[in-house]
Amino acid sequence: MPQLSRTTLALSVATTLATVSVVTQAAEESDRSDWPDSITVATASQGGTYYVYGSGWANLIADELGISGGGEITGGPTQNMALVHTGDVALGLTTMGPAAQALNGESPLAPGMAMDNVCALFPMYETPFSIAALSSSGITSISEIPDGARIGFGPAASTSDTYFPAILETLGVDFERRNGGWSDLGGQLQDGLIDVVAFAAGIPIPAVSQLEVQTDVNIIEFTEDEQQQVIDAFPVSSFSIPADTYSTLDADARAVSMWNFTIANCDLPESFVYQITKLSLENNDRMRDIHRSAANSVPENLEYNTVLPFHPGAVRWYEENGYEIDPSLIHE
Repeated sequence: MPQLSRTTLALSVATTLATVSVVTQAAEESDRSDWPDSITVATASQGGTYYVYGSGWANLIADELGISGGGEITGGPTQNMALVHTGDVALGLTTMGPAAQALNGESPLAPGMAMDNVCALFPMYETPFSIAALSSSGITSISEIPDGARIGFGPAASTSDTYFPAILETLGVDFERRNGGWSDLGGQLQDGLIDVVAFAAGIPIPAVSQLEVQTDVNIIEFTEDEQQQVIDAFPVSSFSIPADTYSTLDADARAVSMWNFTIANCDLPESFVYQITKLSLENNDRMRDIHRSAANSVPENLEYNTVLPFHPGAVRWYEENGYEIDPSLIHE
């Protein structure tokens, strides 16, 4: 019997391995017995980036993986941690600050409960903390916000409502606190029922873009000193809102920001989460079609999660594609 050449043998082995890989993947994709029949993504209020991003992501998962799904309006990152932890929803969106609080049992929604059944999937984008007022108010800087100003901070217990009041207090602003969905607060600002809206949401914020169409708006930036003061006191980093984000801006606006990640209940099947992660990170063009902030939804930004353990299904995709995960950040 003639001996095979090394080249022929190598090709034969490679072909066999490739066939096995394809067959294994096909078998895994066909074995969906432990997959959920439907999924819900916990987002935030209408008019904010979370709702647009989360609802679009849910639809992408549903369309491509052949299950029913959709976004759910919630109070935002803090409530989403609770909903995903308990399994009331499968997937959600959160910000690193509220995630750390919830994991450590410091969530304002359930003090003392360590929400440790929440796993990270992939980075979304940075949430800038930005401020808007009507041009007619004459407010052009944080220092010009008058004492007793009525400021809308978004839904109760949201990232904005959790951190922005404390940030403004640190900067010496005296205010009356108001809560509500972003679209509702935008309407109240336009109607003169509140004086300022303090947003913590991915940009462009739909409610601000809508306001710009209807009236003149001031996007109020932080001074260098104010920015540094806030960075020193809170888990945020420096950020610059690009001038082309809003028609109102004629130059980049100085701000601060906090990272967001998609999250999943840690009990979800590994193969299911692997497919979600694969779909999301290998189709960034489709993610950007959902919301342009998804330009930052790339694996290179996974380093910005130092809080939540990654789901094993997500870890599998990262490792297959050459990204290392700190073993201490892998859910067991």
